[in-house]
Amino acid sequence: MDLSECQQLQQEEWEVLESIYPDCVSSQICNGSLKLEIPVEFGEPRNVAISHNGSTELLTLAMLPPLLLDIVLPDSYPRDPPRIASLRATHFWLPYTIKLEEELLNMFQAGEGVLYTWVDFIRTGQFLESLGMIIDSTTISISHPAPHILSPQLMTYDSDYANTRFAQNSYSCAICLAHHKGSKCIQLTCQHIFCRSCLQDFWQMCVTEGAIVRVVCPDPACVKEARPASEDEVARVLSTEEVDRWRWLKDKYTLEKDPSIMHCPMNPSDAESGWERLRTCPSCSFSFCSFCKHTWHGPISPCLAATDEIVKEYLALPKDSPERENMYRRFGRKTVLKLVAAYEDEQLNRKFLESSTTPCPGCQVYVEKSMGCNHMTCSKCKQHFCYRCGEKLYGNPYEHFSTRNLPCYNKLFDFNSMDDDDGFTHWTTYDYG
Repeated sequence: MDLSECQQLQQEEWEVLESIYPDCVSSQICNGSLKLEIPVEFGEPRNVAISHNGSTELLTLAMLPPLLLDIVLPDSYPRDPPRIASLRATHFWLPYTIKLEEELLNMFQAGEGVLYTWVDFIRTGQFLESLGMIIDSTTISISHPAPHILSPQLMTYDSDYANTRFAQNSYSCAICLAHHKGSKCIQLTCQHIFCRSCLQDFWQMCVTEGAIVRVVCPDPACVKEARPASEDEVARVLSTEEVDRWRWLKDKYTLEKDPSIMHCPMNPSDAESGWERLRTCPSCSFSFCSFCKHTWHGPISPCLAATDEIVKEYLALPKDSPERENMYRRFGRKTVLKLVAAYEDEQLNRKFLESSTTPCPGCQVYVEKSMGCNHMTCSKCKQHFCYRCGEKLYGNPYEHFSTRNLPCYNKLFDFNSMDDDDGFTHWTTYDYG
């Protein structure tokens, strides 16, 4: 093999190396020397034990920092072996560099390129077993004089490299079905990937509507398992104010599932007006409510009968009448006006609920239907029921709408026909309310 053939084989091997492992090539061949920067990739996380004098740090890593390999290629390579000018590991995590050099040089066979073999041997971590650094078939043992210093460096490199690789690749969002760069996506702990804008819109809607149980990974498998999103995941997607609301909703939902835990009914902003009803007789020290004249029942517990009577009496009086002024002096203007406003709001709410909603027969939460069929599933207690009659549905819920002689027979959907000016009949979904 003459020198021209050697030069041609060198060039071919270099082109193959650049095409397969471009991230490992840190320089071009210059005067027969080249530099390789080869990270160690395990493919899946491995246990790494860093020890010194009985002190051990145990980590789980998918990567180890790269080995820096300076190689000198003689003009007669691959007829003659290459020379390793230097070999070291970044962060100095590998203590056996001399032994590794011997392993690499022993792989050379005259007439065959060895650079690709070296890169693959180091990159896949096969050399660790040759150096006796594998224990228990799975754990990698690293001897280092300062485990407490090396451990955070290895963890930081592993995390940074994984983030860099993720940002450079493209992924399909399971929500919008479009492909996005990793820098525009987010990967949850369940390994499902979504574009950040889709996940943000979905979780924002759930938090705004108070649907805390829907703040989960949108992948169907995770939705089926009802795996809730962690606080770290929510904080990566939502704003600080939205995270605070999510945390409050989560605590509220947890408390509501325990019937032995109750919320304190006291609202600091309303406490003063409630205490204004307290009266104490100076003669007998009897404490009573100025509205209902009964024993004092606290600032929160309402005296409904007396309150309704006061409001109805007030509304029956002419505006700016002396009788209204007397009521202001007796109960306080602010208190009376507040009671009237609350009474009117309650009447409007009651009217709306009666005309536009159906209470869930399981938990009595009012449900309003805007479209769709009359088979409802309560988002709070998961009870199936009929929106038309409010009856609980068990087993096959659609039998309720397909059984003759039942009032809701053949009324899974409600339709209303109307004739337009064009002479044609159009069908539109009927919305109760």
